[in-house]
Amino acid sequence: MRKVTYSMSMSLDGYIVGPDGSFNWGTPDAEVFRFWIDDIRQVAVHLLGRRLYETMLYWETADREQTLDEADLEWTALWNPLPKVVFSRTLSAVQGNARLASGGLAEEIERLRAEPGEGDIAIGGATIAAEASALGLIDEFQVMVFPVLVGGGTPFFPRGDRRVDLELVDTRTFDSGVVYLRHRVVR
Repeated sequence: MRKVTYSMSMSLDGYIVGPDGSFNWGTPDAEVFRFWIDDIRQVAVHLLGRRLYETMLYWETADREQTLDEADLEWTALWNPLPKVVFSRTLSAVQGNARLASGGLAEEIERLRAEPGEGDIAIGGATIAAEASALGLIDEFQVMVFPVLVGGGTPFFPRGDRRVDLELVDTRTFDSGVVYLRHRVVR
């Protein structure tokens, strides 16, 4: 059965975006970007909230730009054909290899887990990750911790009253001081 992973960048004080809505502090250097390129190869489908979907739309046409380097082109070649499911109450259409979710989050994940094939079901976006976590649907938390304190904003980890025990699976420290942590949910 496919596992569900929630992975995003986070400030050291636990936020994916700062109080002003920016996340430019989380721009990866070449080494971290290479890690994300290698990581996306393990994903079979990506679930996104509206805001992350709109941010990632850049990559739908980025390969037409003359200024992209080899890593950007490699990311684009992997990201664009990747199936995506977008959860939104306001969008009426999506672009590229994306579709709007036709059911609730639990229903979509159950259907995707049942499909044959390899690869993870990746979740990006704090709102749908919080819902998936509350429903006990996340199998792994993968976080890229950037050495910056932003003082508030949207938290990486969902707030709730449910305890979730985790087991450390992998860790890596990059030359830039960014630390990757991968934790499996203990069931």
